[in-house]
Amino acid sequence: MGISIRDYQTLEARLRRPGRNTDPTQTVAPAITEGLVLGVDPSLRGTGYGLVEKRGAELRAVAYGTVLCPRTWSRTTCLAAIAQTLRQIVQSHHPTIAVFEGLFHARNLRTALIMGEARGAALSVLAEAGLEIYEIAPRRLKLAVTGHGAAGKQAVANMVRRMLNLTNTPRSDETDALALALAHWQALSRPWTGLSKRI
Repeated sequence: MGISIRDYQTLEARLRRPGRNTDPTQTVAPAITEGLVLGVDPSLRGTGYGLVEKRGAELRAVAYGTVLCPRTWSRTTCLAAIAQTLRQIVQSHHPTIAVFEGLFHARNLRTALIMGEARGAALSVLAEAGLEIYEIAPRRLKLAVTGHGAAGKQAVANMVRRMLNLTNTPRSDETDALALALAHWQALSRPWTGLSKRI
């Protein structure tokens, strides 16, 4: 599994816009060349995760999956499953960085509350484990991965599959998580772009 140097350089070029982040109060990802990044796409019934490793110029998917919670499970049972799974992932793979998608504006208050609970369960476990945690705005994530800020889920999934040379297209939650990890690697190689913000 991997991405060519040429494709990686193309992705980096997409982030080069006129002007750089000059706000000293904004914390961005420092330059890191190798390691393991965990992308997390929280949802009460299907939290996606994806681990992307970089060695030299190669990016590869180490592991990815979805924390599936049946509708018969209570909300608290789902939150416990999310926390337990992420804790096991950290213990097994030892990532040092986690990245989430930035907050969105939900029209339904109940939906926003439930999403916030799932996000909080994931954030608390990873913060407790000592990982550095970042977030990427939804539009900037799509722009970084596909070159289009308004790209649909299928376009993101197709690009993730190509970039990581995957045989099959992962589930939607998993591709979103892998996309977050991939985009964060761009931020790590070009910290002045401000693509990722530490939270």
